[in-house]
Amino acid sequence: MSETTETGALKTVVQVDEVAPAEVAPGIVRRRLPRTEYAGGWLIDFAPGTEWPEVDVHATEERYYVLSGEVIEGEERHGPGTYVVFAPGSRHRPRTETGARMLGITVLPR
Repeated sequence: MSETTETGALKTVVQVDEVAPAEVAPGIVRRRLPRTEYAGGWLIDFAPGTEWPEVDVHATEERYYVLSGEVIEGEERHGPGTYVVFAPGSRHRPRTETGARMLGITVLPR
């Protein structure tokens, strides 16, 4: 079930698996979730053995929660239940050996 998804709505509800997927790179699919003027949400599915196609540089704060699988950031491994926050100016290039699903929020510039 979905309600209004335009900015300014007091409440937005979506079933994330019903949001249209877009391939970021082979084996990596992103679903852009409804956004407000303050933040945008996304869900990313990584197939086993995939890596984000380029270094992700953050102009604003970004955070994600690992729902399943394992995300590797440099030497760190983040499994289900891990919450990661990146400050503005940070950079990373996530990858996975097992496959992973991440739910994230990007704070938008004001």
